[in-house]
Amino acid sequence: MATIFTKIVNGEIPCYKVAEDDNFLAFLDISPNTKGHTLCIPKVEVNKLFDLDESTYEGLMGFCRKVAKALEKTVPCDRVGMAVIGLEVPHVHVHLIPINTMKDMTFQHKTSLSAEEMSELAEQIQQNL
Repeated sequence: MATIFTKIVNGEIPCYKVAEDDNFLAFLDISPNTKGHTLCIPKVEVNKLFDLDESTYEGLMGFCRKVAKALEKTVPCDRVGMAVIGLEVPHVHVHLIPINTMKDMTFQHKTSLSAEEMSELAEQIQQNL
């Protein structure tokens, strides 16, 4: 059965898209740690990061770097943190989180944005790619 991320890739579930190419997709997390929390995924459904073939793994890291640079230009932060946990959805996903403190990376403190704020933020990040 397809994961929620595969359904997003296939357009069956909407998302706040930040970036996309032939192999990867970046979209805002709907339960963000901080404003700008973005997920980067390969379009191919693979459960574990280190099970990706080398080319896809390297491509994903390059894609994440591009998105992180756009996040830094869009969301005021000290840096963009990166986490790969992968227990929630069995589809490789990289969390890019604009952070100012370690607390921003704990996944225990969340922020909320309206649909309008999410749409505007996604557009702003796209403009900074």
